[in-house]
Amino acid sequence: MSEPVKKILIVEDEKILAEMYKDKFTQEGYQVVSALTSEEGITLAKKEKPDLILLDILLPKENGVGFLKRLKETKEISQIPVVAFSNYDEPKTRKEAENLGVEAYLLKTDFTPQDLVKKIKEYLS
Repeated sequence: MSEPVKKILIVEDEKILAEMYKDKFTQEGYQVVSALTSEEGITLAKKEKPDLILLDILLPKENGVGFLKRLKETKEISQIPVVAFSNYDEPKTRKEAENLGVEAYLLKTDFTPQDLVKKIKEYLS
């Protein structure tokens, strides 16, 4: 029997980036759902129960740190691993995200989409 397909939730407000990452992960055999806002991300996390969440930190209305706080407060989804993925490299925010349990805080500028897929595979294996 083959392994069940791993599901990734991408929370990214830039549609073009969200689509690009979605395509990359889909090509690699993952099931991908994406959200453009923190609010939508929480709703989808509850509904879809992804194996991992790829989270942009700079989001409209509520940022990624707010998302993480709500995720941790919601028992049914609090255990889902989260990888923060952002261009926002501010030490206080990074620390806050790490304190809220992100697996990693990756900078978009350091990763091509292909590198990102490789990195995420490590967390899902």
